[in-house]
Amino acid sequence: MNNKIAIGLMSFAAALSAQAPAVLDIQVGQVAGKVSPTLYGIMTEEINYSYDGGLYAEMVRNRTFHEGWDQPAHWYLMQYGNSHASMSLDKTGPSAGRQFSLKLSVEHASPAEQAGVSNEGYWGAPVRANTTYKGSFYAKADSPGPVSMSIISDDTGKPVASATSDALTTEWRQYNLTLHTGDIKTSAANHIVLTVAHPENVWFDMVSLFPPTYKNRVNGNRIDLMEKLSAMKPAFLRFPGGNYLEGDHIKDRYEWKKTIGPLVDRPTHPSPWRYHSSDGMGLLEFLNWCEDLNMRPVLAVYAGYSLAQEHVAPGPDLEPYVQDALEEIEYVTGDASTKWGAVRAQNGHPDPFALDYVEVGNEDEFDRSKSYDGRFAQYYDAIKKKYPRLQLIATTPVTSRKPDVIDDHYYKRADQFFDFTQHYDKADRNGPKIFVGEWATREGTPTPDFGAALSDAAWMTAMERNSDLIVMAGYAPLLVNVNPGGMQWDTDLIGYDALTSYGSPSYYAQVMFSNHLGTDIVASSLEGGGPRLFQSVTRGGGALYLKVVNASSAPQPVEIKLTGADHVKSTGRLISLTALSTGATNTLREPTKIVPVNGSIRGVSTDFHHTFPSYSISVIELDTK
Repeated sequence: MNNKIAIGLMSFAAALSAQAPAVLDIQVGQVAGKVSPTLYGIMTEEINYSYDGGLYAEMVRNRTFHEGWDQPAHWYLMQYGNSHASMSLDKTGPSAGRQFSLKLSVEHASPAEQAGVSNEGYWGAPVRANTTYKGSFYAKADSPGPVSMSIISDDTGKPVASATSDALTTEWRQYNLTLHTGDIKTSAANHIVLTVAHPENVWFDMVSLFPPTYKNRVNGNRIDLMEKLSAMKPAFLRFPGGNYLEGDHIKDRYEWKKTIGPLVDRPTHPSPWRYHSSDGMGLLEFLNWCEDLNMRPVLAVYAGYSLAQEHVAPGPDLEPYVQDALEEIEYVTGDASTKWGAVRAQNGHPDPFALDYVEVGNEDEFDRSKSYDGRFAQYYDAIKKKYPRLQLIATTPVTSRKPDVIDDHYYKRADQFFDFTQHYDKADRNGPKIFVGEWATREGTPTPDFGAALSDAAWMTAMERNSDLIVMAGYAPLLVNVNPGGMQWDTDLIGYDALTSYGSPSYYAQVMFSNHLGTDIVASSLEGGGPRLFQSVTRGGGALYLKVVNASSAPQPVEIKLTGADHVKSTGRLISLTALSTGATNTLREPTKIVPVNGSIRGVSTDFHHTFPSYSISVIELDTK
């Protein structure tokens, strides 16, 4: 090879191996602002089977028989041996809210040849060894006899757990059963079966089966998903969500009063994502979720606009909806001496919940009637009059009133977010605060790839630098069922099937950032280096937290100057998230392919050097006490 060509290739390779040196100057004693204590939290809504088939631990799919036309979806006849039966939907039910049921008509059955119905679950019925499951159903029959509830293996056709109820009566009542598994193989390849042993007509409603739940909550949540959310240390929960709050039509909105109290009294409703919501995740369940993860609720109230461009005009027509929001706030915050606080206490939670923020509507910039300005003013005046301490969030800029907070939503590609990281650096600090209520880099499906994680982390450095203005931020969507048909929107933070779950690279970036966040924004500047190098610095409790994102394919050497530091320990903590390519990601099969690595950084002083690897997200924690 020609020597000049060889030298040129070597120089080109060297140029690729590292970026030009950068200087990160940190003014340790200069506070640029206060970090919002509620900066990182959770945005949630019923999408991608996030509640039913996801976080909400119910194993029975279509337990209220609302899905399907002439036959109930996800339910099938079971006719063992020579038994014979049929099933149909019937307009009778166990409560005023539940006037709908499944009728099983059994013409021939015996103890050896039973007949009944089976449910396929949410892409299977997951079971584990030596575990207790809580089953229940409402039923009545035209002749007495028990019902057997079983979890049946798809592979063997044999039960892995079963229990039998008391004899049914001619009146509706609930039957509770306990099912135990033995020393079985963990598997989701199972279905749930209800059978009877003699000819009769039986009506079923609210068929339910729950595994163990997080903190043993009755009607509670999946343990693995709650543990992943807990690791994020979320400060708030925005609920009941975006489009799910509005519904396609006004009649399909999230009506909170229909989601409280006994499950049998909840009529359920269609979601805007083309499947039916069981409303098992009702208003109190959201609040319990906040309590379980030590989050503050951010309550979104319906504001008179639904997705099919239906709206309620400001004025007398809107007044009932405003009153409904006031009563919802009372349910959350009122003590037992108030009307709706007493209802909450009757529902099982005597103590009020703390509430700081109420969001009026969702994405009302899409309302072509342009009525939000007037609608927001009506809600603002009524809520501030009764609850002057509450901070009110507008979903789009308004002129009729000055909201406390504006909700900004950003769904972008990685290159767009990289260019957007300076957006709030010079924003007006005299206007409303900012809630970045929905944001995500939409690259990767069903969950983000590492390129998206780099972009997400870059955007988080921007929000941290501006967290005197940005009071809250929530990635969206949070959850996705990765089974075929389970996803309506990509890209999503946490993926799962019936049995297991995994965090995406972006999820782990969130964990790193939220677990290493100070109380003060430290003044810092970054000069030199490549165009895809990002940073934020905060401090608190004697620790200095440096976040550096190198979204380049080349390593990045950085000189780190701790200007004004009186003391710094020579060894610090280093948490790194790296990948060899932007397309790398985590999956159900490889859930921990990309995870944070804990290490240390040595040779720390008031002026030291560190090279950040290519495609890396790094957190450096230094002790400055």
